[in-house]
Amino acid sequence: MLSSVPRPPASSSTRLWRNLLTYGLIAGFAVWCVVGFHRDLSQISLTPLIAGWPAVLAATALSLFNYALRVVRWKLYLSRLGHVLPWRFVSLTFMSGFAFTLSPGKLGEMVRARYYQPLGIPVSGLMAGFFVERLLDLLAMILLAVAVLAELQAYRQALWVAVGLVVGLMAMLAFTPWPWVAQRMASHQRAESKLFMAAQSLVTMLGSASQFLKPGILFMGLSLGLVAWAAEAVGLKLVGDVISTAPLSLPSAMGIYAIAIIVGALSFLPGGLGSTELVMTGLLHAHGYQLPEAILLTLVCRLLTLWLAVLIGWICVWALRGKN
Repeated sequence: MLSSVPRPPASSSTRLWRNLLTYGLIAGFAVWCVVGFHRDLSQISLTPLIAGWPAVLAATALSLFNYALRVVRWKLYLSRLGHVLPWRFVSLTFMSGFAFTLSPGKLGEMVRARYYQPLGIPVSGLMAGFFVERLLDLLAMILLAVAVLAELQAYRQALWVAVGLVVGLMAMLAFTPWPWVAQRMASHQRAESKLFMAAQSLVTMLGSASQFLKPGILFMGLSLGLVAWAAEAVGLKLVGDVISTAPLSLPSAMGIYAIAIIVGALSFLPGGLGSTELVMTGLLHAHGYQLPEAILLTLVCRLLTLWLAVLIGWICVWALRGKN
């Protein structure tokens, strides 16, 4: 659970060991893939990918579109906090967090807060905005995940149930007086209960985030997130269409992409490494892709949606040097 109190910066040795662990996991995963899938990897042909370079370029543009929409949402949240900042500064600070996307749960992306502290913007407000971001991204992914049910007549009812649950959750978040609930819980006498303290921390966070949970800004934030993540799913379909002749409908692409990302997030591994790739490859294979094709499409998708973001993040960190 995120806390409204900023943690002290990690020491150099702590950061070193953390980086060694992260990149060690990446290297280990790469070696495991090569060993475990060496036969399938040897059958991968890059010819369709090279011939279909316009689709790869379009998928790259859709990933950049994803980042742009999320920057718009972050600027909206900063404006709600009462801080109207230049677009260039907001864009650079937001995307600088991508350099730390490989942190578990993407919590490292909150590093962007350090650029706002010299401006006197409270960390608690930034963390509340970050919490709502993650929450709305999860809701958007759930909606995209159930999109695959839209083409299955037998599961149409389940689709509407899932949509109704998301809408109901949003309505509860928007209309619950969280500050009042937090105040009532703070006066409760059972503060020694760990479960109660966890619930109190959650309510306190939602109380801080209540300014972003009003109906208008809540639905705007979800809409921006939904379009942003759907764009990357469209990119998956575009590249998939040039790699394989197996038909992959847009709802299927959205469902496969969202389910893989959700599983990766729930694994709490850095960047969902391993879990996301395995789930995406398995789902593509189940949809008619040959295993080498599924592996290639997964690798291209992750290159354009994860590693491109990390690269852009480090470029933004470099561009912002001396700003904190």
